[in-house]
Amino acid sequence: MSDATPPAGFGRPDLTAFAQLDGLGLSVTGQRPEPDRAVLACRVVEPDQWCRRCGSEGAARDTVIRRLAHEPLGWRATVLEVVVRRYRCADCGHVWRQDTSAAAEPRAKLSRTGLRWALEGIVVAHLTVARVAEGLGVAWDTANNAVLPEGKRLLINDPTRFEGVVGGRGHARGPGQ
Repeated sequence: MSDATPPAGFGRPDLTAFAQLDGLGLSVTGQRPEPDRAVLACRVVEPDQWCRRCGSEGAARDTVIRRLAHEPLGWRATVLEVVVRRYRCADCGHVWRQDTSAAAEPRAKLSRTGLRWALEGIVVAHLTVARVAEGLGVAWDTANNAVLPEGKRLLINDPTRFEGVVGGRGHARGPGQ
């Protein structure tokens, strides 16, 4: 039986690229499909073993799991379980975690991709916050508290958002004006 896959234009299956995690500095190490969501086990790609206080190399101490709601694959909620290493500096005793800022803001519950999906869902697709929360598999408050500041930062606070827009007075000219 011959291979039905054409040789050009296809690569090896890569869940990291499919879930758009390569741009977040994460790599998928495992998956666990559940009835209502997909859970992806991830690791941070870049090591972060240098002490932020003194610059010495730290030793891996242990790991913690950071859970992030991510862009749904289909309409199935996707959760990232990111294994984050903790390091300890032998010289100054400082303890720190691997940098996950490429994946999400500190203390955030949504990945950057999940947050973008939620904002586009509300602004472009006119989804409700309840529908966005359902798609992400999070509580309504979690979705709302993440999307509002991001929408304000990207849309409201953008000083160029009205460039090229003709003001109301430009269209409201009466006769003889």
